[in-house]
Amino acid sequence: MKKFAGITIAAMMVAAVVPSHAAQLTTDARGAVPRDVQQLVVIDYRAMQNSTAAVNLRNRVEPPELKQFDEALSKFTLKPVLPSGKPSPSPGEPIDQYVDELAFALFRPTPTSDALQTVGIAQGQFPTQDILASFKAQKMKPTMVRTNSIYPMSKTGMVLCFVDPSTMIFGSKDSVTKALDARDGMAQSMLTNGSMMNAMQSVDSSALWSILDDKGTQTMMKQLLGEAGSVTDFDTVKQRLEASWYSMDFARGVKFDLTIQTGDSLAAATISSLMSAAVMLRKMTGSDTEKQALSETSIDSNAGKLEVHFAASDTEFSALLQSPLFQTMVH
Repeated sequence: MKKFAGITIAAMMVAAVVPSHAAQLTTDARGAVPRDVQQLVVIDYRAMQNSTAAVNLRNRVEPPELKQFDEALSKFTLKPVLPSGKPSPSPGEPIDQYVDELAFALFRPTPTSDALQTVGIAQGQFPTQDILASFKAQKMKPTMVRTNSIYPMSKTGMVLCFVDPSTMIFGSKDSVTKALDARDGMAQSMLTNGSMMNAMQSVDSSALWSILDDKGTQTMMKQLLGEAGSVTDFDTVKQRLEASWYSMDFARGVKFDLTIQTGDSLAAATISSLMSAAVMLRKMTGSDTEKQALSETSIDSNAGKLEVHFAASDTEFSALLQSPLFQTMVH
């Protein structure tokens, strides 16, 4: 989970230098996410790809787990088909040029499993007929899962499946198969996970957003609290952490909003106190840039929810990206 938290934070940093658009998932895409999802990250991929600054920043901070998926998309090319029915000798065009939104889901294969798998979901207007013709010309034969055709993504080791002209699922064969099981009703999907669906409603109009279940929230909070998370109070209330969601807005500077749903007001107040203690500890040892950022962070609890808000100008945020605090969060 710590590694996936790095994926989320890195994606958020990348989104900070691109225009703000809503990154929403269609019902078909949501239905392809297995029910026991621990964390879901959704970003506006087109805006990210169209910004040189975003690409440069992504290359600097992107964790290996996200880079593997990103490279798989960029290296998978659509080769034009010649009148003879053979693929063109040209390098072809990367399929990621058709991607508008990109999502990554970290999920448990079974409700009791400790192992985690990752699946990617890309949304866009894909020329599926041309893509399938290119597959056929390259003699790429699909593996069938019921009526779903799964194709290899060249030499990446990943596979992909178009569930409709605007939705592509990709990842390892096992994770894609489990996503298709959810989408086809052979297993439960995130659509039946009331807690995660409710969390999504609060953030899915943002350019970048993420939702976490109870286990994901517990792990994230342990990482964020640092030394303050080792005290007895956290062990007492961590089981009361039910879900969390956060998003970023970049219209005027950078704004970050995190909400953590707890079982009761007392748990929210306790976690609020622990986070305030963690901020104080960091202020004592942090750089001037970090101290300024922490001073701009507010922590409040209300009606069983903990809310964290952070705001900074573009200049302040650029300086924060270079700080040890940022590097610690990413890695």
